[in-house]
Amino acid sequence: MTTATTNSDRTGRPDRPTVTELRLSAFRTHRGAAIPLGPLTLVTGPSGSGKSSVLEAFEALARLGSGAALGQVFRDPAGCVPERAEADEQGRRGFRIGCTVDGPAGPVRLDLAVQAEPELRVVGERLTSEGQTLLSTALRDPSRSTVQAAWHTAGAVPVTRAPLPDDRLGTALLPLRVAGKTEGQLRVLAAAEQVVVALRSVFPCDPQPQRMRAPVVPAQAAGDGRLRRGCDNLAEILRRTRTECGIRHGRLVAAARAGCVGPVTGLTTEELADGTVRAVLARGAARHGTPVDRLGEGELRYLALALVLLTGPGVLAVDTVAEVPPAMQTLTILADGLDRALDPRQSRELIALAAEMCARGHIRLLAAVGDGVSAPKTDGTTVVDLGP
Repeated sequence: MTTATTNSDRTGRPDRPTVTELRLSAFRTHRGAAIPLGPLTLVTGPSGSGKSSVLEAFEALARLGSGAALGQVFRDPAGCVPERAEADEQGRRGFRIGCTVDGPAGPVRLDLAVQAEPELRVVGERLTSEGQTLLSTALRDPSRSTVQAAWHTAGAVPVTRAPLPDDRLGTALLPLRVAGKTEGQLRVLAAAEQVVVALRSVFPCDPQPQRMRAPVVPAQAAGDGRLRRGCDNLAEILRRTRTECGIRHGRLVAAARAGCVGPVTGLTTEELADGTVRAVLARGAARHGTPVDRLGEGELRYLALALVLLTGPGVLAVDTVAEVPPAMQTLTILADGLDRALDPRQSRELIALAAEMCARGHIRLLAAVGDGVSAPKTDGTTVVDLGP
């Protein structure tokens, strides 16, 4: 496994918050797993090895970092409990996940313990930096829907204590609770904000070819112009990117030429008689192109994933951090089954494109792939093999 160097400030720390490690301490099939994350991370392994669980844990932390409640994030909390985990005397079972976020504040660790049964709630959270605990929470009274939180102050009172909701990530609430008057409070705020920025800059991508085939209706065409998770509004985004960025659109056409059958010369959109919009592949000197609804599932997924890699936060439907300039954010794309329905040639082209774009430092990719997919030999690629 190898990792790449990233842009850094004068302290040698990355200038943009990024998640550098994901921990599945006790989650589904995983126990004590630490997943290193580089600019491009490919998780491999046989079916049932837990590849999807890695991306699920990352997305869960991202949604919690955006302020979502536990019940919105974990629809089947009992399914997240490790197999064969026994309940305690009170019938309680749970799971634990966490991550490390590097950035201007240095490496910051977030660890979260969640009770899944008999009711879903946070039972413990810890935010640490350079060996110092900046935030800790614990469930003191099961009859109350709160946890007791303590965060570093380093003022007249070394630690501030207060209750926090037991269905939210405490780290995401700290910017609203900490005054930022003492050196200790400022350190807590810097660490919490670094974690929140990294977790909110995530785009889970799962192209749905059966939905991508339908033309975009006028209401969608006049929408916010952001690509959705399932890429069903592909035509709307192609129409936008074609006019806004000719260079990247040209790169997308080159990717389509490499991954689609036939002499692809362009990628455009057309408006139908009923006012809907569809995407079309131009084919050489032919008068009429090929509407994307006629493409196979693999070609559609390939096109959608290539488009995702060639765009950014302004085009993808991510939870943007309004107070942080885009130049200071690194977008992380999550793609479960990156090579699903793709042939070997398409997989190679797509991963090569991912390596190229991730090397530029503005996006990162965490993807689950099959055992037969080969990774490019670049300094920015990390391969995590979950096989036996």
